[in-house]
Amino acid sequence: MNNENLRDLVVEISGANPRKCMRCGKCSGTCPAYAEMEYRPHRIVAMVEKGDIEPLMRSQSLYRCLACMACVERCPRSVEPAKLVEAVRLLVIRGQGQNHMSPDDIPQKLDAELPQQAIVAALRKYGK
Repeated sequence: MNNENLRDLVVEISGANPRKCMRCGKCSGTCPAYAEMEYRPHRIVAMVEKGDIEPLMRSQSLYRCLACMACVERCPRSVEPAKLVEAVRLLVIRGQGQNHMSPDDIPQKLDAELPQQAIVAALRKYGK
């Protein structure tokens, strides 16, 4: 897959628009995992915008992100860096052939203790 296709796929999966970023750095300034990340939230947004996805897919920064959404809350332009990180993570996992679910898979995963919201969220995430 070329860079533009990867970028478009990340944007589609995440629902976020990296082009809205004005490079203020507030997302990185509020990130509790900032010191642990090779690519900080503002840099991840810029890389996605440029279509530079493959280095992100190899980076441990994807797994250092706590998915706490502090960057989403802090962004004045609603860019949602954490959603971009999650979308790139999903590409990595799907590339390994491990992350897909169809509606037919749901009945065997049902459990009386499992909240319905978790089932719907899993279908939305893994069904794309």
